[in-house]
Amino acid sequence: MLFHVRMDVRLPHDLDPELAARLKADEKARFQELQRSGRWRHIWRVVGEYANVSVFDVDSNAELHSLLLSLPLFPYMRIAVTPLCRHPSSLHEDDR
Repeated sequence: MLFHVRMDVRLPHDLDPELAARLKADEKARFQELQRSGRWRHIWRVVGEYANVSVFDVDSNAELHSLLLSLPLFPYMRIAVTPLCRHPSSLHEDDR
């Protein structure tokens, strides 16, 4: 199942800088692990915002939910999820 996910990160202004740096490093490591596994298929920055849009390829809604909960920055995110399906006019069978 493919999902379009927008993640807006909202770190508190008074968050300890060392904690923020550690969370960001942990987030990057988790992202790269999920990208290598093929479950976090694409990620793009949203220009001018601390946000991204991503495409996830997972087996179920529950798997996506668990995956998002596992992100170190999850407590500081607003997340919007849109389920996707293959468009019949796509030239690519695997939608990559």
